Amino acid sequence: MTTGTLMNKSELVAAIAEKTNQSKTASGEFLDAAIAAIEEAVSGGDTVTLVGFGTFKAAARAAREGKNPKTGEKIKIAATTVPRFTAGAGFKTAVASGKAKKAVKK
Repeated sequence: MTTGTLMNKSELVAAIAEKTNQSKTASGEFLDAAIAAIEEAVSGGDTVTLVGFGTFKAAARAAREGKNPKTGEKIKIAATTVPRFTAGAGFKTAVASGKAKKAVKK
């Protein structure tokens, strides 16, 4: 993948398959399972921390007043819970330097 392009899920699955020497099918199942586990944990109120990568958690967003962009009319926006991701130090460093750690092949 080149700098500044968008990586979609199938490209991510292909990259995982290449780095782990697994099939794309197995890698896709792994990615789907990991995402489902994170969604389930965070929606249940848990925090998921992947040391060096980041933290996924649920955060409360307070009710507030907004404005309808078409009419300018004030509207009430209800309180809700939203997902939050905070990047870890290792991920921040990799992004800042433009280099990621090379995966160790087993």
